[in-house]
Amino acid sequence: MGQRQVSQTRWDAGLRPAAVVFGAAVALHGADHLRRGMDVIPPAVMVAGMIQIALAVITITLVFLGSRWAPHAAAVVGLVSAAGFTVAHLLPTWGFFSDSFINAPPAARVTWFSWVTAVIEIIADTVFGLVGIAILRSRARSRAVHTLESA
Repeated sequence: MGQRQVSQTRWDAGLRPAAVVFGAAVALHGADHLRRGMDVIPPAVMVAGMIQIALAVITITLVFLGSRWAPHAAAVVGLVSAAGFTVAHLLPTWGFFSDSFINAPPAARVTWFSWVTAVIEIIADTVFGLVGIAILRSRARSRAVHTLESA
């Protein structure tokens, strides 16, 4: 087994643990939203969160089925989720898609737990997306080297 193949296997093997952490972070953040109460979440944020949960379930399923599309899904869902949570929770209130923790009113029930779950989710989303990108890059390099060796 060549070095390139070992490298690819190592990255591929990292996708499952990243998917588990990603799934746990999504669940933990969802638990915080349930704790806070669904009545305090803006409708656009709630819809986006439901879409994100559905895409997370699909992506994690692809990972554990060993689908060739899993790293693509991880890259897109992970990085889009990280960006979405960042703009929704870590920026001051800015519009209909904002559930800001920065200047949240007391009725929003934002606590230290909300902050921790949001930050953990953003980190887990980012890592999941970056592992997906690393796998795609590793596969592209392997194909390029294989093509050069075949020529």
